[in-house]
Amino acid sequence: MEAVTPITAIEEEIVDEFSLFDSWEDKYEYIIDMGKKLPALEDQYKKEENKIRGCQSTVWMVSEAKDGRIFYKADSDAVIVKGLISMLIRVFSGQKASDIVSADMKFIDDIGMSTHLAQTRSNGLRAMIRQMKLDAMAWNSKQ
Repeated sequence: MEAVTPITAIEEEIVDEFSLFDSWEDKYEYIIDMGKKLPALEDQYKKEENKIRGCQSTVWMVSEAKDGRIFYKADSDAVIVKGLISMLIRVFSGQKASDIVSADMKFIDDIGMSTHLAQTRSNGLRAMIRQMKLDAMAWNSKQ
């Protein structure tokens, strides 16, 4: 099995990438670009039980466990939110459930996301993280 980049190393990469931008306008553009690169979620998964509660926009997310690692797929009807979930997938997908559950997600504060997102988006970001961690806990208990 191939080596997996630790969550903290991926978080550091993202912090480094965001440090290249001077303005929040540029950072938002970068987030939107990340969302555009996110593979589309198959329509079969775009159903009520896969929606993340607590998001103002519609966000669908599914996860699966393979070889002791959790993999996520998601989509959103909002470009910024699609970029945010894309960033979270980059951090969490392919990681061990226990590492996902214990991740502190400090990089979100480090890149200034928690202070620059509108309250509703910030709540949605927390809801996405919470759902990803809950999924990881559920997969962990099945293994």
